[in-house]
Amino acid sequence: MNKNEFRALQELRYKTGQIDRRTFVRSLLATSIALPTALSIASSVEAATPKRGGTFRLGMRHGSTTDNLDPGTAENGMATHTNYCWSNHLTEVGNDGALRGELAESYESSDAKTWVFNLRKGVEFHNGKTLTAEDVIATIDYHRGEDSKSAAKGLLSSISSIKADGANRVIIELSGANADFPFIMSDYHLSIMPVVDGALAVNTGIGTGGYILENFDPGVRQKFKRNPNYWKADAAHFDEVELISLIDVTARQNAVMNGDVDLIDGADPKTVNLLARSPNLDILEVTGTLHYTFPMRLNVAPFDNYDLRMALKYSLKRQELVDKILLGHGALGNDHPISTANRYHNSSMPQRDFDADKAAFHYKKSGHTGAIQLSTSEAAFAGAVDAAQLIAASAAEAGINIEVVREPKDGYWSNVWNKKGWSACYWGGRPTEDWMFSAAYTNDTEWNDTAWKGTDASAKFNDLVIQARSELDEAKRGEMYAECQRLISDDGGTICPMFANYIMAHSKKVTHGPDVASNWELDGHKASERWWFA
Repeated sequence: MNKNEFRALQELRYKTGQIDRRTFVRSLLATSIALPTALSIASSVEAATPKRGGTFRLGMRHGSTTDNLDPGTAENGMATHTNYCWSNHLTEVGNDGALRGELAESYESSDAKTWVFNLRKGVEFHNGKTLTAEDVIATIDYHRGEDSKSAAKGLLSSISSIKADGANRVIIELSGANADFPFIMSDYHLSIMPVVDGALAVNTGIGTGGYILENFDPGVRQKFKRNPNYWKADAAHFDEVELISLIDVTARQNAVMNGDVDLIDGADPKTVNLLARSPNLDILEVTGTLHYTFPMRLNVAPFDNYDLRMALKYSLKRQELVDKILLGHGALGNDHPISTANRYHNSSMPQRDFDADKAAFHYKKSGHTGAIQLSTSEAAFAGAVDAAQLIAASAAEAGINIEVVREPKDGYWSNVWNKKGWSACYWGGRPTEDWMFSAAYTNDTEWNDTAWKGTDASAKFNDLVIQARSELDEAKRGEMYAECQRLISDDGGTICPMFANYIMAHSKKVTHGPDVASNWELDGHKASERWWFA
């Protein structure tokens, strides 16, 4: 064993408590490392070793008085983080981006059509009930039921049957092969809930997660205490967790600078450099699939008109939005939701940008006159109001009159998004193309926020999604997903001008592992479970 291998072994022993600090330092000195260096290494190892204790306060850019504890209707980041505190899922996306089993100890399939999930034994819900296959089946059936209003209903539409094989084995049959199906089981809506007295305990916050819900004040704050019986030995390090809704970005940033919270999401790109000057803070920036959109609903006039949609798509100055709203903390979007972080991003599709002549041509062809309303709010994303004003200004150059409507922050996601004809929005993206399409674009999802249905292109898109889902040839699958992106960009109601980095700020008193997940902000919305106080 060479010196580097010996040091790595000793670091592992120190992290896991097999040796104390003195023994660790002495072992380094024995390899000719100087005492100051050895002490510094010991301090670094200690900082990287999770510690138990403390109250973790998270200031979030989301939260609404209409929030509830039904995971099927979770519609913002605070609801997502809340779900991940009190519950677990069959699978989870790790902080390294790889999928792994969570409540499912393992999963397998020989044909990508029949999936077997082997559940962990001895896992307990907060009410003391032991997890069984019955709980998993009842949870999934709740979301895919005929009268379900769950946002995950479309994701589960391919399930043809689900059954138990003993107490700890669940077998799911799909109507067609889907190699990405285990990813879907990590969706934040699919929190596994217990069956109590013959019925699924929905809207109770009772789960198997690392934290037990103590207080739920929608749109204000959630309080949790650590689950003493949590089955994950190396997670949920804090004694207590408090999620605080701070939708106003200035209030949120002041809170973390003043030490009123330990971590915030959605730091404003305009002021993040000033925030970074604080001696007590660290800035964490992660590139992933987050994208900002302005969905036009095809079931609301005048957005049912193809030429009007195309006129608006050509009326945006996308680089200006990236430069002035994101201040370079992101990349151009091309009116579809698949980023360069995704496996099948269509890099060959021409980049759409501002073209006053094309915008004017399509606008005249649409036959529309008068103002077009664009609803926006800082609840959508930091800079959403300014972005709408920039869109209105560039559209005016093409002779298009856009009236920017500033909506209230509270209730934005329940009263404006997915209801009004044109609004500002954000999507965290999804790990796979099929998941992203199934979440927001197929005709069977509750969250088709453009109501993109009834056109020839949407019909072709839906067929392609189904075909690609069961196509095991990587090249053919890639071609199908590339066409799906083109169809959305051309015919769909999505205006996606930019992909944004996740920008977070946290106290230097709190720390995390070397990898931070990019599937969602806040370490995949699992900072409460994965982080600890240094």
